[in-house]
This record gives sequence, C-alpha cells and structure tokens, in this order.
Amino acid sequence: MSYIYDLWDDFISLLFPRLCYGCGNHLMRNENLICTECYVTIPRTNFHTLNDNPVSQIFWGRCIIERAAVFSYYNKGSRIRNLIHNMKYKGIKEVGYELGRIYGNSLKGSDFIVGVDVIIPVPLHPSKKRMRGFNQSECISSGIADATGLAVDNVSLARITGSSTQTKRSRYDRWTNVEGIFTVTDPGLIKGKHILLVDDVITTGATIESCAGELLKMEGVKVSVAALAYAPA
Repeated sequence: MSYIYDLWDDFISLLFPRLCYGCGNHLMRNENLICTECYVTIPRTNFHTLNDNPVSQIFWGRCIIERAAVFSYYNKGSRIRNLIHNMKYKGIKEVGYELGRIYGNSLKGSDFIVGVDVIIPVPLHPSKKRMRGFNQSECISSGIADATGLAVDNVSLARITGSSTQTKRSRYDRWTNVEGIFTVTDPGLIKGKHILLVDDVITTGATIESCAGELLKMEGVKVSVAALAYAPA
C-alpha cells in the first residue's frame, strides 16, 4: 500500500509541486515547508549562548532585559527573509510555527530559557490582525512553546492603538511610532513572572522596548526577548 501511496504522492507533486518557502526549490517527500538545504544553511547567530550579544546590547540603557537573542540575520535576499516574507505577506502562517519550533529546539538546549515562566507574543492591533488573519508572533510563539514546553499567554499584553508600518522609518520615527501603544490587560496574570517576549524581526528594538516597558511596570516581572531575525538599522 505504501508503494501505491508513494506513486500517488509523486503524481500529485507533478501536478501541484510543493516548493520550499525559503528558496523555491521542490520539496522532497519527507520535507515540509522548508527544504533540508535551507534548514542546514540558514546562518544561526547562536546569540542565545552569548550574554553580551549585538541584540542584547540594543537595549542597554533603554530598558532592563534579562536576555535577548535572535535565530538568524534578516539580510536582503536571505532565506530567512524569504521565509518571513512568505509568512507575513503571503499568509503562510505555518512557516512561523515551523521556524519557531526549530528555534525553540535550539533554545531548550541552552540556559537561555532557564527560569522563564511564560511566552508572550508581541501583539497586533485587532484591526490589523483581522486584516492579516493571524498574528505572526503568535505562530512563532506556538512553535517555540511546543519545542520547549513553555505556555503561551496571548491575552495579558494588548495593542491598544494602531500604528503604521515600521518599514523604512528612521530610528527616531520607529520609537515614536510605537510609544505608548501597548497595555497590560490583567496584571495579576503576569505578577512575578519571567516573560519571554517573542517577535518576528528586531531592527531598532523600538517595538520590544515599548512592550517591555509596560510589562516591567508590573510587580516582580522580568523580561527576556527572542525573535526570528535581526536586521541592523
């Protein structure tokens, strides 16, 4: 029966080829969303093993972040950039989950998540979430959660004001664009917790700083940060 299934699968693949969302090459039978070549060749930063890495340094003197790391670099033409683009702008939300799962497997083998109590994704404004159909940070968080065993809290942090895209904004404009747009909905849910704040791409850190600033107002809260990619401003 498996032989017949394999023949049928090959026939369907000829009619409706499954392509890797990172490089566009055909996926093999045992591959899903991301080909093995992309999985192997996407450059890892390994920032989760370094306390004073370039991403953690972004927040020095701005807000108290326990630890900060990203999976890869958001370079022009890079495979991780293609994957994130397909997730955010072409609606392939499963890519976010898969990348989160891959990154989560790296994080769980390190000290980075030691002491972390819960994952909180950077929220979208409800109107933008309705328009896109999903929050990419929630997809990434789900993947990290499944790999690490941590719980995800999608309700304690909310975006109360819409903002225009951060793309092509200056460093100062990015900061003012997200100032005061987040709020904690139920302080009791996160009191005394160490939160892993998750986003897709970190550039200037303005969005993360705005989120962390609200979370850190709550009693006993600590914040660490993880994202899929870093795009130096």
